[in-house]
Amino acid sequence: MVVEPPRFDRPEVEIRASTRRTKTGNAHWSGSRVVVQIPARLRGRARDEFVNELVDRLLQQRPHTSGHDASLEERANVLAELYNDGVKPLSVRWVTNQRQRWASCSPATREIRVSTRLRQCPEWVIDAVLVHELAHLQEIDHSPVFYEIADRHPRHRECALFLEGYALGLGLRMEDRDVE
Repeated sequence: MVVEPPRFDRPEVEIRASTRRTKTGNAHWSGSRVVVQIPARLRGRARDEFVNELVDRLLQQRPHTSGHDASLEERANVLAELYNDGVKPLSVRWVTNQRQRWASCSPATREIRVSTRLRQCPEWVIDAVLVHELAHLQEIDHSPVFYEIADRHPRHRECALFLEGYALGLGLRMEDRDVE
């Protein structure tokens, strides 16, 4: 048994290697800790990737305030009314494939995607990121007009500083120092 300490983007993980498991793995919650059971034969990078995939899948399923796409979309709609002149997205969802950005917006399809790495962040950070992406529904680029909209969130600038430190803590090199 190996216990990985909690990180910014996920809780403490207990890894149990089993000689009875040959191909499959399992992850479940035990209090605030994730317990992962894996085949004992896995080593190195293959082991790490297997564990990370199981933990990511479990984190996507966990019901908490900002854990499901529906609650994230509902929050974005409330924020759109408050800060974005009522301009709402067609869909908002959590995604695991955002490697270089915190979130992204496709103005043409009106879709917003938010990195699951933000799930562990304070709600005000997620809100500021959502307002930033909502602003792209009105202004595609980072123009002065765009920032007039994004800065309506009272902690938009503070969020950028938070995320810079958060990325540093995660050991990430983000594409752009902006909220995106």
